[in-house]
Amino acid sequence: MHLADYAAYFSRNDAVQEMILPLKRYAQFEGRANRREYWMFQLFLLLAGAAVCVIALTVALVAGLVLDADSSWMAGITIGAVALVGALWLATIVPLIAVTVRRLHDCNQSGWLYLLALVPGGGVVILIFALLPGTPQDNPYGPVPAGP
Repeated sequence: MHLADYAAYFSRNDAVQEMILPLKRYAQFEGRANRREYWMFQLFLLLAGAAVCVIALTVALVAGLVLDADSSWMAGITIGAVALVGALWLATIVPLIAVTVRRLHDCNQSGWLYLLALVPGGGVVILIFALLPGTPQDNPYGPVPAGP
């Protein structure tokens, strides 16, 4: 493949669609998720979190520098930023767990293995499975997912 072929394959629209695919499959714990689906959703969460932080910082700077706001304004802005992050977390926790369970299924592991995230250091095991390629053939959790 040439560079132009890669550019066409990874067009902006396709990338955005792949980032929000787990949101469309909100609470679907059955089936399998390939590495691309999992990591594109992780990228989406990173970008969304960064956007919330940039918005909060911008509002704080405008309030502090332009409006000459006092500390009670800054406390309100901080509470608002924490509320936005909390809302983002609440909106994405179920899709995050679901896509992780489907990713474990792709590696022919039980979704219950996700409970290791509750144990200190258990997230490393989940990270390793997220990095490993899935099983190349059908497994008890479903057919091979499309894509890389």
